Amino acid sequence: MGNIVWLASYPKSGNTWLRAFLANLVANRPAPVALADLPKYGALEADPELYSKMAGRPSIELDFDQLCALRPQVHAAIAAAAPKTVFVKTHSMAGTLDGVALHTPHVTAGAICIVRNPLDVAVSMSHHFTIGIDAAIDYLGDARAATGNSELFTSEFLGSWSQHVQSWTAMQGPRVLILRYEDLLEKPAKGFGKVARLVGLDADRGRVERAIGHADFQSLAGMEKRDGFVEVPIKGKHFFRAGRSNQWREALTRAQVNRIIADHREQMQRLRYLPAGY
Repeated sequence: MGNIVWLASYPKSGNTWLRAFLANLVANRPAPVALADLPKYGALEADPELYSKMAGRPSIELDFDQLCALRPQVHAAIAAAAPKTVFVKTHSMAGTLDGVALHTPHVTAGAICIVRNPLDVAVSMSHHFTIGIDAAIDYLGDARAATGNSELFTSEFLGSWSQHVQSWTAMQGPRVLILRYEDLLEKPAKGFGKVARLVGLDADRGRVERAIGHADFQSLAGMEKRDGFVEVPIKGKHFFRAGRSNQWREALTRAQVNRIIADHREQMQRLRYLPAGY
């Protein structure tokens, strides 16, 4: 068994919140871990530096197929560089693409996946990437969707929102944990307690509660306002914008809600995201 625990989610579903909690849980300090220090407590599967090193040239010059071919080597390098368990952020769906595993099995120890209501994901993506709501809805329904290749992140293969959440929630094993964003908001001690238990750091309840507090929305948004955050894709935008559920009720038209449900009804129903009356 490997040593990578994947921190998986579709974009704008709480991945950075999870990373911040784990960083603070591991650090166990009186003050919150700075946003700039999050990379010290894990790795990014889409780190351009890793792909550039493997390719011998800037990753921005590589096409999607070339990046995919390098993925197993990148995963192996991440695992080899860590003396023990390493948390690795990924937005890729689980499974394979063109015969290449999106998450290399022999270096994998487990996974923590956060899912979020696609109605709210559409709203959050619209703000985060400065695109229209309808464009965000199209993106969520695109079976070949992938993130762009930039100097900040290399491309990751998402698939549609339904494909993505189905692929991860189908995983089984003692070190696989599926969490709903909304449940973490409503009962953070219960949800993050499960995370702490999976990584073996749940013995000290005060430690867990402190990490939850250090990683809550107000703390993260305050640090971003004070220090900035390098992962913001567009200058002048806020990464931590709202941090709440049911934003869609104020932001989406009924027609837009119907489009999302038409595309994702099966998975929304399974994950308890279908609104009453639909």
